[in-house]
Amino acid sequence: MSINLLRRTLIFGAGAFAAQASAPATAETNGVPRSHGESTMQIVDYTGAQRPGTIIISNADRTLLRVLPNGRAELFNVSIGRPGFEWTGTTVIQRRAEWPGWRPPSDMRSRDASLPEYVPPGPYNPLGARALYLYANGRDTLYRIHGTNNQGTIGSYETSGCFRMTNRDVMDLFEKVLNGTSVIVY
Repeated sequence: MSINLLRRTLIFGAGAFAAQASAPATAETNGVPRSHGESTMQIVDYTGAQRPGTIIISNADRTLLRVLPNGRAELFNVSIGRPGFEWTGTTVIQRRAEWPGWRPPSDMRSRDASLPEYVPPGPYNPLGARALYLYANGRDTLYRIHGTNNQGTIGSYETSGCFRMTNRDVMDLFEKVLNGTSVIVY
């Protein structure tokens, strides 16, 4: 499956990000997320041909499936790319980060000049608690599977191509995948 990368990563809508980015980033601030959100994971039957460990993301269903042995899989709800930012293809996880910092890609910053050059790790970082970095042909796609500090956005179409999970879900997934894990997006 060849990768068709239409757009680069946007984690929040610009308005939501600007509102959060302007807030002070201290632990004493009201509104700092105190929960990692709910788990959306369910164990489901799997009859496909992919080997255990493979991640399969459905844009249409807004789900992420991690194949388990014996015809089973973990199914998570995710947010996906908004119209014009969805993509399909096969990638691999090549980097994993706990509480990552975020540098908006240059094309994203050209669309929204109010975006900062860098957002440090913490409760106002749109990548949330963990990020899994997707690569194709040895190159960073700039797309991520990542958490969010705003679980109310899960299941929506609002990223610029990344796959957003609750922090609880991405922390769970992070512990189960390694670099080299295949990720199929359709």
